[in-house]
Amino acid sequence: MLRGARGRAAIARGARIAAFAVSAAAALWVASLAAEPAANGRLVGTGAGAGTMDEALIQSYQNNPQLNSQRSATRAIDENVPTALAGYRPRVSGTASLTDQYLDQLTRTTGTTAGIPATYTQAKGAFAVQSYGLTATQTLYNGLQTATRTRQAEGQVFSAREQLRTTEQTVLLSAATAYMNLLQTAAILELQRSNVNVLEVTLRQTRDRFTAGEVTRTDVAQAESRLSGGRSQLSLAESNYVTAQAQYLQVIGVPPPARLAPAPPVDRLSPRTLDGAIARGRTEHPLITTAMYNVDIALQQVKIAEGALAPTLAAVGNVQKNFGSTQSLAVLETLQASIAAQLTVPIYQGGAEYSAIRQAKETLGQRRLDLDTARDQVQATVTQAWGQLDAAKAQIDATQSQVTAAEVALNGVREEARVGQRTTLDVLNAQQDLVNARVALVTAQRDRVVASYTVLAATGALSPQILGLKIEVYDPVTHYQQVRDAWGGVRVPDGR
Repeated sequence: MLRGARGRAAIARGARIAAFAVSAAAALWVASLAAEPAANGRLVGTGAGAGTMDEALIQSYQNNPQLNSQRSATRAIDENVPTALAGYRPRVSGTASLTDQYLDQLTRTTGTTAGIPATYTQAKGAFAVQSYGLTATQTLYNGLQTATRTRQAEGQVFSAREQLRTTEQTVLLSAATAYMNLLQTAAILELQRSNVNVLEVTLRQTRDRFTAGEVTRTDVAQAESRLSGGRSQLSLAESNYVTAQAQYLQVIGVPPPARLAPAPPVDRLSPRTLDGAIARGRTEHPLITTAMYNVDIALQQVKIAEGALAPTLAAVGNVQKNFGSTQSLAVLETLQASIAAQLTVPIYQGGAEYSAIRQAKETLGQRRLDLDTARDQVQATVTQAWGQLDAAKAQIDATQSQVTAAEVALNGVREEARVGQRTTLDVLNAQQDLVNARVALVTAQRDRVVASYTVLAATGALSPQILGLKIEVYDPVTHYQQVRDAWGGVRVPDGR
């Protein structure tokens, strides 16, 4: 009887240790890293001395190579405008030649008076002939192709800027996801580590009770099995944590800090209703605006192809200075200058122009269909993201209830084990249920925050300006204004 009382006391003591370890580890670690959610599901807590979500987003905005590559691509497309504007400007070319030649010239002169014979003069020698020329051509009319090409190039610039916005959104969303993944895996790792510590204590107590004859070998085997499973989950959690660190470094560009602060959702920045989110996405999402600019680019390409059938009028001026002559040793120098109007009328060039026109019209039709596809895609993405956000909110409430119920269940099993109505296995199962509930809560909190950023990106509003990041925002207009009217130079604005 006394032995049974001691056994029940040991069970109760082990249960109290297990309950305290799991609950304390979960409460302290989840509150400090994953942050316990308030009633509305928002993550709360202070992050003093820890890395923050805003810092991670700022670092990714500055350091991400994919984003910096897209910025370079946008600057390269800016050069299409001065290339098109070159059609308004004259084209000037210079030529120079130096010829070293030998001339043997025999000249016959007929006498002007009857009876006077003709005379012959021979001149020969080696001499150098120098020639310098300058030719300028100015297009006066080319069927408005220059104006059309300029409008097309400007459309390409606007399209590239929208593509840059798309990349910015992708990078910022990836950064937010990487941040929350690291936060989640760190919390789960600590939960699994605490669980293993509790299982080790439980196994030692069960072995002591087996030695005292209070339990059977089956109880020891159950405790050993549960400990092995806990260690397996700990190894998996460690692997996931290392993977999350690597993803953080890849996306954000710097190693993660030792500790991360809680990150709240950004629901306040999104529309309040699904219809409002869809309307915002259909007007502001960069995929749609990019498709709209691509339609305009294709329309200008049709006009350019049609302009190939128009006549071209150009003014051509030429100046040439020669020192010496290849025809006569007596000529010392000559100067020639001319100006001409040159009209070129295409009549038939094998039909290539007509084929290009038909091709451009087909491309225009394709771009219009692409615009419809982009609108449908954005609407579907917004709807999906909104559904994921609603599900994440519901999951927060469900997992909170699950954690509360698991805590009550563990306390009940502990009390019942104290009076001999529950076994060691029952305590272990209740403890594992609580650990699983805590893990589910951390996962739900992660999904809640990521889903709020996903909705913001789906509506086209995930940007440093809307997020309020304290950073100098990259402005593609600056480079465009620097190069648009440049007449020459090989250095880019940054001096390279």
